[in-house]
Amino acid sequence: MSNFKDLIDSDTPVLVDFFATWCGPCQMLMPVLTDVKKNMGDRVTILKIDVDKNKELAEQYRVKGVPTMLLFQNGKQLWRQSGVLTKDEIIRTIVAKTD
Repeated sequence: MSNFKDLIDSDTPVLVDFFATWCGPCQMLMPVLTDVKKNMGDRVTILKIDVDKNKELAEQYRVKGVPTMLLFQNGKQLWRQSGVLTKDEIIRTIVAKTD
C-alpha cells in the first residue's frame, strides 16, 4: 500500500485510527476524532483504516486490538495507543510529539 506510505511521509502529523465497524469503543472514538480535527484543522491529518479491509496494513503495524491510534510525521512513528482517549488527551499528545 504505497499510498499509505505517501500519506504518512507528510510534514503534517498524521493520526492513523485502526478501527473495525463492529467495535463499540471504535464507534465511541469517531466523534472524538471529529472534534480533534475541528480543533486542529490543517495541523493534523486523520486517517481511518478499517482493519477488516486492510489486514496486511494492520499486520504490518502489529495492530492486535482496536481502536489503535498511531501518530506519524515524515514517515516516522512518534506514538501509539490502544483504546479510547479524550479529545484533549489526543490533542495534547499530537502537540507534544510534533513540536
